[in-house]
Amino acid sequence: MRSASLDRRVRKEASQLVREARMALNVKKGLRGKAGDLESATTEVEGGLSAKDLGRVRRALPTLDSLVDELIKRPAKSTTRDYVESIGAAVLIALALRAFVIEAFKIPSSSMYPTLEIGDHIFVNKFIYGVRIPWTSTKFFQFRGPKRGEVIVFMQPCEPERDYIKRVVGLAGDKIEVRCNVVYVNDAPIPSKLTEGESCKYEDYKEEEPGKGWYDKQCSRYQETVGDIVYETFHDFDRPIRDNERRTTSGNGSGDEKDFPRDAIPRHCSNPADTNESRNVPNQKPGTIVVTKRPLPNQMCEPYMHYVVPEDHVFVMGDNRANSNDSRYWGSVPVENIKGKALFIWLSYKEWHPLHWGGIRWSRIGNFVH
Repeated sequence: MRSASLDRRVRKEASQLVREARMALNVKKGLRGKAGDLESATTEVEGGLSAKDLGRVRRALPTLDSLVDELIKRPAKSTTRDYVESIGAAVLIALALRAFVIEAFKIPSSSMYPTLEIGDHIFVNKFIYGVRIPWTSTKFFQFRGPKRGEVIVFMQPCEPERDYIKRVVGLAGDKIEVRCNVVYVNDAPIPSKLTEGESCKYEDYKEEEPGKGWYDKQCSRYQETVGDIVYETFHDFDRPIRDNERRTTSGNGSGDEKDFPRDAIPRHCSNPADTNESRNVPNQKPGTIVVTKRPLPNQMCEPYMHYVVPEDHVFVMGDNRANSNDSRYWGSVPVENIKGKALFIWLSYKEWHPLHWGGIRWSRIGNFVH
């Protein structure tokens, strides 16, 4: 019984090898100069099968099997090819993750001090606000929208080719007003307290000539709380002095150059408050300005005129309030422009060179962005 089974297997294998060999002989030319050898081995096995001489088949079969392996069957992949395919797969996975899930981003300016410093490298969660079609602003589904207090990366509405990073201060429909460095959201001030006064300073970087390089800049440091998010902000160094003067004199002051809004014209890309070139951006809505009262000259620090964030937009500000180009100057950010939420710092350095690691800020690496 066992012998009969083995005979069937020999005949089946021999028949299969003959078919492969005949097909190759009919289709392929030359077969590396061994077509004659393959023809002879094939004929010998065919003769044994026709005569039902399994002994003859068994004797000729190893030669035919060896020639088929050598001349017809695909050779095993080389080690180099294995490495290339593995690297290619890793690159494809990395590109997919970057396109849909997570992306690295470098902080180029001091607008988010003290939360994020120049030279911080962060990861951004692109999945949380919805999956975007790569290289477009189109999202095909969204888990949730941004929340107040979250730090986001987005395409700047007036310059979509540039990525900005700021903190969300207001959502669609919110009333936003900034008076004498106090931010009001829906008529209520964001809780804020002074944490560092005269001793506050940070290192900024000047790119333009002359004087290019790092330099110390004075500041004042405050802590703000939005919901369960606690973060710190920088203001100009003499804010505590001005705040103290307002508390000790009649009235509350004549206002501040960073107040928002300053007039009844809503700021947007076609009507920026700074020196940016005016641009018509179809997906950015201007929002509206609402005047609530007419203040006296010494009451300009009290709320009197607010901005209403338009539908499907968010209002953003940098944590370095005295040195941030944000929604106070060019308007709200369309939600479709948002790329993702800042996660954590994976690398940070002031200066770095492969042979000089002294500029790496080791204490910042691994810190989550709040």
